[in-house]
Amino acid sequence: MKKTELYPLQFVPQYEYRLWGGDKLNAILNRDIEGNKIGESWEISAVEGAPSIVADGPFKGLSLPELIERNPEALLGKTVVEQHGKNFPLLIKFIDAKIPLSVQVHPNDELAKERHNSLGKNEMWYIMEAEKEAELILGFNKKIDPASYASALNENRIEELLHRVNIQKGEAVYVPAGLVHAIGGGIVLAEIQQTSDITYRVYDYNRIDAKTGTKRALHQDMAIKAINFDLEQQEVLQIEEKPNQSNLFLDTPFFKTAFLVVEESIKLDYKTRDAFSVLICVEGEANLMANDHPLMITKGQTVLIPAAQEGIHLKGKAKFLEVTL
Repeated sequence: MKKTELYPLQFVPQYEYRLWGGDKLNAILNRDIEGNKIGESWEISAVEGAPSIVADGPFKGLSLPELIERNPEALLGKTVVEQHGKNFPLLIKFIDAKIPLSVQVHPNDELAKERHNSLGKNEMWYIMEAEKEAELILGFNKKIDPASYASALNENRIEELLHRVNIQKGEAVYVPAGLVHAIGGGIVLAEIQQTSDITYRVYDYNRIDAKTGTKRALHQDMAIKAINFDLEQQEVLQIEEKPNQSNLFLDTPFFKTAFLVVEESIKLDYKTRDAFSVLICVEGEANLMANDHPLMITKGQTVLIPAAQEGIHLKGKAKFLEVTL
């Protein structure tokens, strides 16, 4: 595969039923989704058993892993290959939480490797819509130890310990592995995370899943060893919106996220970059030009920019999350 063969890639979304899912993704993402309680739209995935499929262009029909296999460095970047091999290290989703998700925790890289031969799950949420008084759970509301936590679980008072944060459209939070957390009801968000589908449920409000007629499994024994009791409460990230430039607002060992406000026109130079980028349009629309592959991107669309792409030109009026490693 030559550099010139690659182009900005869009993939066929994968829709997932969830007990807590709603019906807002159709309107917010301008989709025509069949089914009820669609809680997640997987936009870019290399999770085993659920790989993304290229939606258009010369590589239409190929899976993301198949495309990477043809030339890993051109798509991922040399440094990414050195760290992750031929594995795409991120999972990009949209989530529609009509009612609250379970209180849960994700393992870090070390524990996930030991237990599941997987990456851990550090993630970030960008709020695309939020009802009045919508909230997130982000850690504990006071310093506690494993014994106090276990007692609260046994006495069914875990909700008393949770740190709740009111959230609004346009805000973002970071959710590190080891943090007890949950998405509240009435929220639609974009999620950026490591490639992992590992979740340990701590508490699920004793709900019955209408699809199975049973309560969902909890993973309390696994969760207590995954919780980082030294983590501080997480709060809303500060996002600058300077026009026509990348406004970096989150820089972690797992991914970086910038906010990009396009006002008429911006050219992004990727010549010194040695990693892919992902653009997630969260508002408006813009024409993306790269080589001979123009592409109109509207709210709710996601594009993978290969590492070999030396630059892109965006024209329009839009806001993007710009993600890279």
